[in-house]
Amino acid sequence: MTLKQGAVALVAEDEPLVRMEAADVLGDAGFDVLEASTTPAALACLEIHPEITLLFTDVVMPGPIDGLALAHEVRRRWPAVKIIIASGQIKPDPAQLPEGARFLEKPYYASGLARVVRELGLRLATE
Repeated sequence: MTLKQGAVALVAEDEPLVRMEAADVLGDAGFDVLEASTTPAALACLEIHPEITLLFTDVVMPGPIDGLALAHEVRRRWPAVKIIIASGQIKPDPAQLPEGARFLEKPYYASGLARVVRELGLRLATE
């Protein structure tokens, strides 16, 4: 499975092994992947990489804001960025999600993540 050229994802996750797994899954899906372990690092990454097309964030994140607040900030500042919010601890009410964002419950399979990527309108190059 490969996305069209130029697809860049930012994985915001504080647990290193979970972050690496998410980055691997998105890389296998055809994304170039950037990683951040805190919400301030994720915002800094978005500021210097305008080519980011997808934010994949955990809800529980260290920093002055959590992953859900990060997602809302990204929607406000970078409205074109697609957003996937994941958690194994918290299941936000759909009304709590930024407009157009999708929630993915952990643990997830690569096929489930690919389905959510398609739901966001990011077409795979092989489709």
